[in-house]
Amino acid sequence: MFYHLFKSIVLVPLLRCLFRPRVEGLENLPASGAAIIAGNHLSFCDSFLMPATVKRRITFLCKQEYFTGRGVKGRLTAAFFRACGQIPVDRSGRSAGQAAVEEGVRVLRGGELLGIYPEGTRSHDGRMYKGKTGVAEMALRTGAPVVPCAMIGTFEAQPAGRRLPRVVPITIRFGEPLDFSRYAGMAGQRLVLRAVTDEIMYALLKLSEQEYVDTYAAEAKARAPRPAVPAGRAA
Repeated sequence: MFYHLFKSIVLVPLLRCLFRPRVEGLENLPASGAAIIAGNHLSFCDSFLMPATVKRRITFLCKQEYFTGRGVKGRLTAAFFRACGQIPVDRSGRSAGQAAVEEGVRVLRGGELLGIYPEGTRSHDGRMYKGKTGVAEMALRTGAPVVPCAMIGTFEAQPAGRRLPRVVPITIRFGEPLDFSRYAGMAGQRLVLRAVTDEIMYALLKLSEQEYVDTYAAEAKARAPRPAVPAGRAA
């Protein structure tokens, strides 16, 4: 109830007024039944702009930090994400990642739309990074089609670290559903999972026209040089 009220009364009017996003390929989303919406991840606002364009409810796998913040702001953020039915994901290890897959499978078996970012985290530089295979496992175990969704312009609007978004042109582009039924029963094969994930990322790459980097985003972030500390403000 809260999800639909907040979306129709607050979220959709606000985002359409601010950004006036251009939406392409909306007919590629199924009107009913389970499906995975796999998106590139450039900005915090991705998880608000995408659902604002889709009539059906989208359940996202969200990082656990959104649910564990302290103080008034932290509690309000956690309450908001819980009310919207979003699922916290612990990204600290392999077993935690498998728990996220199980949650995603549960959502899909309930006939719902599941939103996921295969890169695992936001891009720190606007480029696209290697996808993690959890999305492939969920698709093969449930038989759900995968609809690639490219967010274009959201990095310029609100890159990581920027609190308030800029008003810039934004396009949300949905691609044709990807059917992986030819791999039915092969969810336990590592090479198959990698092949399916790479096919999803290639579809996203064509939609978004980003530069691709064949490494994981988290690893690239860890290697990226940190911004210089201004004189007089060193720790």
